[in-house]
Amino acid sequence: MIDKKQIALDKHQKWHGKLEIKPKVDLIKHPEELVDAYTPGVAYPCLEIEKDEEKSYLYTNRHNTVAVITDGTAVLGLGDIGPVAGMPVMEGKCVLFKTYGNVDAIPLCLKTKDVDELVRTIYLLSGSFGGINLEDISAPRCFEVERRLKEVCDIPIFHDDQHGTAIVVSAAVINALKVVKKDIKEIKCVINGAGAAGISIGKLLMKLGLKNLIYCDKVGIICEGMEGLNIAQEEISHLTNKNHLKGILKDAIKGADLFIGVSGPNLVTKEMVASMNKDAICFPMANPVPEISYEDALLGGARIVGTGRSDYPNQINNLLVFPGIFRGALDARSKEISDKMMEAAVYALSDYIKEDELSPLNIIPKATDPLVHKHVSERVKEAALKK
Repeated sequence: MIDKKQIALDKHQKWHGKLEIKPKVDLIKHPEELVDAYTPGVAYPCLEIEKDEEKSYLYTNRHNTVAVITDGTAVLGLGDIGPVAGMPVMEGKCVLFKTYGNVDAIPLCLKTKDVDELVRTIYLLSGSFGGINLEDISAPRCFEVERRLKEVCDIPIFHDDQHGTAIVVSAAVINALKVVKKDIKEIKCVINGAGAAGISIGKLLMKLGLKNLIYCDKVGIICEGMEGLNIAQEEISHLTNKNHLKGILKDAIKGADLFIGVSGPNLVTKEMVASMNKDAICFPMANPVPEISYEDALLGGARIVGTGRSDYPNQINNLLVFPGIFRGALDARSKEISDKMMEAAVYALSDYIKEDELSPLNIIPKATDPLVHKHVSERVKEAALKK
């Protein structure tokens, strides 16, 4: 048996971190450039930036640098493991930014769970970056952190667990519906997991036309007037479950056309899938163990299955989103990542696969295809530049 844990630990020890900083100026070969790269020449761009801070994008690497920031409270499927323990994930994210978007990204792990401290600290750091990627911050705090940062910062703020996931799921939904020939306005959708990802997915799908949406969580089916909901869940309770259905997940999923899981392992059975409508679409995306296995979802009668795993068809991975969306935002010098930019990313992913190439096994591009990231960045930039 291959010990995957030990292999990963050995590689991380060998790498001793997945990032390094290399200067663009070679002072060994060109020592004379020291006078321009540092004193006295460096004073001139400093004075230009003092007069106009926008010139920091011209004279520094701010134009191409993003901070990947976490408080370590919702790291992958590991939960609240702390900011320092989350560093390997943040470093990995930065490697992906560079590999697929040519964006320089810096991991920052903040030792606080206090919303005020997080917002204040990130704001104070924001002058060093062209964008902020919030990562692995638990709900519902993540909603408040993002909202307040958007109010005070003049650079793009993007919580990938929310919006990156929502964008890639929406693109997969669009293409899956094309395959089964169903209209998003007429389907019933059930989302299990009313946290950061689930709520953002639902909101974006509703913007794209979804009318009939039911959320489930640990409390069961979320219904308007239910006690014990957090602020974000209370908000979506007024927008969803229009028939005030009550019960648990198996009650919600009966007669559904689309199931989206962003919750936990083994919560859906073959019998529950069998109770869905014909040509059902199942996206069990809990990692590393989904709500139902790929095989069992098919045995239950699902026509299309997508997961977050790379060892099955239709990997629904937000790696398809964040390199391109930040590349496009940075290239457009955008102050935000707007709804129009996010919708542009959705359609960039969905139309990347030609309609005659769509199939139950091919509804979303491969995350390792470098051309798809370029396609996303171009569409996002175009949307950002439109007034």
